[in-house]
Amino acid sequence: MAGRAEPPDGGWGWMVVLSAFFQSALVFGVLRSFGVFFVEFVVAFEEQSARVSWIASIGIAVQQFGSPIGSALSTKFGPRPVVMTGGILAALGMLLASFATSLTHLYLSIGLLSGSGWALTFTPTLACLSCYFSRRRCLAMGLALTGVGLSSFAFAPLFQWLLNHYAWRGALLMVSALSCHIVACGALLRPLSLAEDTAMGGPGAQLTSLLHHGPFLRYTVALTLINTGYFIPYVHLVAHLQDLGWDSLSAAFLLSVAAISDLVGRVASGWMGDAVPGPVARLLMLWTTLTGVSLALFPMAQAPTALVVLAVAYGFTSGALTPVALSVLPELVGTGRIYCGLGLLQMVESIGGLLGAPLSGYLRDVTGNYTASFVVAGAFLLAGSGILVTLPHFFSCFSAPTSRPQDLIIEALDTKVSLPREEGLGED
Repeated sequence: MAGRAEPPDGGWGWMVVLSAFFQSALVFGVLRSFGVFFVEFVVAFEEQSARVSWIASIGIAVQQFGSPIGSALSTKFGPRPVVMTGGILAALGMLLASFATSLTHLYLSIGLLSGSGWALTFTPTLACLSCYFSRRRCLAMGLALTGVGLSSFAFAPLFQWLLNHYAWRGALLMVSALSCHIVACGALLRPLSLAEDTAMGGPGAQLTSLLHHGPFLRYTVALTLINTGYFIPYVHLVAHLQDLGWDSLSAAFLLSVAAISDLVGRVASGWMGDAVPGPVARLLMLWTTLTGVSLALFPMAQAPTALVVLAVAYGFTSGALTPVALSVLPELVGTGRIYCGLGLLQMVESIGGLLGAPLSGYLRDVTGNYTASFVVAGAFLLAGSGILVTLPHFFSCFSAPTSRPQDLIIEALDTKVSLPREEGLGED
């Protein structure tokens, strides 16, 4: 497409939103519902919870750690062929997993192969979406990511039904067929070239500037901590409820309740992010704090009513933090560096995704219950929330302005002339 000075805030961008909606459903909707398979794998392979937890954790970590590769390939070839290739890899990984005879087989097929496919789909699509919107960016992100909530609501009981009727091997074949639809989603993408894109230089120059960007580095640390505890309920909540005497179908249904709240939270947060004055990072800190508190309270709830209330609270707040988390990044680094910035962010925060679920499973094996697991998960989110307070303009009365193209040209030239500075580029 021809270059534009500013994002169009609409147009073909709504088709990109539609593509991102289905992709988020087919990537994170599957990951969030994978707790249903967790119990089956523990029984089938007679392994401890910590070892089985590595399946989802490796998939999350590979998806995030491989995001810079997806971003770099999208910069060179465009997001459309990259995302379509990712859909093929994601489906192939699930197909091979249905023939697994050991956990190592599942690590390689679901964790490595499907995770690599997810790495080529999610980040390039959201980076492409960020280029189409400015004033409506939070709302567009919220609508795109509602696919996670809808799919989590549908997939958890669907996967449990498939397990009951076709066992875990047949269920994985069905998941593989679903993943093939990512290819069609990739065909909808159309890259948009903005004026500031050329001002930021190539991937090497962008990477160098980001590594000297103080706010971006602090934001990366915050999201890494948040990511460590974020996925714990979607991996271990079903097992926790079964420890309390719940049957498998009822436990899966509670995940669906959380998914409904997640969907509402994403849309509400997307609207608030564009409508409420003040920096978006402030909303992110609020939702992150509430998510951490709800996680820490899970072990204290024993009655079904209390567990449902906490599931609703967790689903809403965890869903609400996602669109604003992705909307803060363009304000920090500008859309000219969004592909590189989002890829680097996803790579670093993969450390949290890799360690979170196994740490939770390890604490379960050591203590005999999930109390410590959920409390520690909540503590990670609260720690990340504290770092968000240090971001620029956090206490200002108005939203932080998105960088203008001419400002980014000056910053890019300044980066080439004098990189070693005491403060990060764009600190003020």
